[in-house]
This record gives sequence, C-alpha cells and structure tokens, in this order.
Amino acid sequence: MIYRFIIVSDEVDDFRRDITIDSEATFFELHEAILDSVGYAKDQITSFFTCDEDWAKETEITLIDMDSSSEEDIYVMDGSRLSELLDEEKQKLIYVFEPLTERCFFMELREIIPGKSQDKPQVVKSVGIPPKQISLMEEMDFSIPATTVQTGSEEDDFYGEFDADDYNEEDLEELSEGNPFEY
Repeated sequence: MIYRFIIVSDEVDDFRRDITIDSEATFFELHEAILDSVGYAKDQITSFFTCDEDWAKETEITLIDMDSSSEEDIYVMDGSRLSELLDEEKQKLIYVFEPLTERCFFMELREIIPGKSQDKPQVVKSVGIPPKQISLMEEMDFSIPATTVQTGSEEDDFYGEFDADDYNEEDLEELSEGNPFEY
C-alpha cells in the first residue's frame, strides 16, 4: 500500500507538502522525506505523535530511544513501520521539528492506495515556503543590556547610595570577603 500524507504549518498559511510513501516504510524514512522536502538540516531531535481527531497527542515516535526503562511502549522511528501505527485514512499526526519550542507540522494520512508499492518516498506536491527551521527565540540575544544607575529615587533613600570612591582598596576587599558569587 501507498500512504499519501498532507503536511501543513500553522506558521505559514500557503505552505503545503504532499508526500507519498510505502506503508511498510519506517517513520525514519518519512522523517527524512519531510526534512528533504523543506530543506531543513538533520541535526535536531524530532518526534512524531499520533493524534486523535482533535489533535490531542497520543503515541510518540522518537528519533532516538529517550527512556528505555519506561513501562510504556517505546516507538523509535527507525524501528517502527508506518503500517504498525497508521491504518485509516484521515489519521492525524504531529511532526515536532523543534522540540524546545514545540514547533511542528500538522499531518494527515489523506489517502491509502492499496495494491501498489513504492521504493522511495516522493514529494508529489510542494506549495509555499516552509517556516524557518530555527525559531526567532533561538536567534534572539539574551545578553543583559548595560544599564545606568539612577540616583535620587526612593529606593536610594531607603537603602542608601554606594559610591566606590568613598572606600579605599582595603575596604572594598573587606566587603567582598565571603561573597559566594566572587571567584
């Protein structure tokens, strides 16, 4: 059998990929086909999730075995065939391509074509530009900006002002002794 998946994004309205793949292929082969279709690097830990009709996550299929001591069934992409977990048209999947921020593609098994097979996955429809692989959060600069100290505020009156010029070097060393934050 051949499965035809439709892949969309909630970040880009006009993005869509349709991929056909043999039902006996692994989730890893589908993972590779998705990344190739959008031009993403293959250096991220990713996961598939089977979902109910309201997109609630059910079964996770991971790129690598994350916890082999769990009592739950563990599904790893390269050891799990599509036909093991998918057997009905309209089944929904989520493909998480950026795990830290849970960015993902929404997928639907749109069509099952019986009596046919296919050697390699194929992109049969490609529309739009995919979202960037790395989110804006990872591109942001989280360094602390330099700030200026304002004097004359109510806090200064309560806590007093500190001016290093009022202390000699010996006094400053004494103040810093025992400070657990100084190395």
